[in-house]
Amino acid sequence: MHHIRRTALTALAAAASLALVACGTPTAPTTPGATASGTNTNKTVTVVTHDSFTLSDQVKATFQAQTGYELKTVSQGDGGQLVNQLILTKDSPLGDAVFGIDNTFAGRAIKEGILTPYASPKLPADSADLKADASDALTPTDFGDVCVNADKAWFASKNLAIPVTLDDLTKPEYKNLLVVEDAASSSPGLAFLAGTIGAKGADGYLAYWGALKANGVKVVKGWTEAYNTEFTASGQGGTRPLVVSYSSSPAFTVPKGGGDSTTSALLETCFRQVEFAGVLKGAKNEAGAKAFVDWMLSDAVQADIPGQMYMNPAVKATALPDDWKKFAPLSPTPFAVSARDLSANRDAWIKAWSAAVIG
Repeated sequence: MHHIRRTALTALAAAASLALVACGTPTAPTTPGATASGTNTNKTVTVVTHDSFTLSDQVKATFQAQTGYELKTVSQGDGGQLVNQLILTKDSPLGDAVFGIDNTFAGRAIKEGILTPYASPKLPADSADLKADASDALTPTDFGDVCVNADKAWFASKNLAIPVTLDDLTKPEYKNLLVVEDAASSSPGLAFLAGTIGAKGADGYLAYWGALKANGVKVVKGWTEAYNTEFTASGQGGTRPLVVSYSSSPAFTVPKGGGDSTTSALLETCFRQVEFAGVLKGAKNEAGAKAFVDWMLSDAVQADIPGQMYMNPAVKATALPDDWKKFAPLSPTPFAVSARDLSANRDAWIKAWSAAVIG
């Protein structure tokens, strides 16, 4: 979870609080003189990723076994930094393939021409709804819902009903209870902002955020501070029982030996975040890049994604962990904004939001 990249969640001990996992994979040299164009051979595939790309060692080993290529990764920060670097280096690409562009930046990546279209035969027909557009420039590999999460024990102790909708969050009984991430610096923060635009429209989202501000919403830089410091369920002395996180987060707040999660996701507040892989234009090993995209849709990788990257596999027939079935449901009606609209308006929306909410 990006993302402004989603940061990975992992279960802590009995308290079942969450901690941020720095999921960077060992990387190839990132200096301009040591890019794929300088070091790559047809036996190596260099993949440019965000910091949260991680798979189990056992699964990573299947890449070479299945394709005959050695896998190298180059980390470029969060999802926004990843796209920026790919655009800046498009005349001398940093690698052959990319993983980790999400739907808040997909439109920009496609528009800038940094990708070579590739229609992977491994993408099932029922995953077509996750595609950024019809160009095949990017292939969906995983997805998740960014939603408000609630500390169930806190609300029970106050005899207060957990809110359900976005509008509920503006009601006086929930004053000073919500913490969100900065949309300018956080993947879930931007996704939640996009969700409010999807819900209220480009002409109504600022009024909604004005109501949230009047109701005491707190904005912090990123997910780590919001969830691990401000959220009451973190066990770190936080004072906010409502936080923007993921619909999968409650699967990681099940106490050891317990039968229920201590948190819940508000499924009527969600925005669906989709991550993609693609072939970089100008790749030295285009065949290897296509093999990587196909491999990301393989049974082994798709089954590994929930436990390693805390997202849902794009191949929807993939079996999910038992805790996910119980505690990580997806929203049946997530809010949506098209990749094209996000590309065209994202910067202006963030600027207007920052002026109105942060000042």
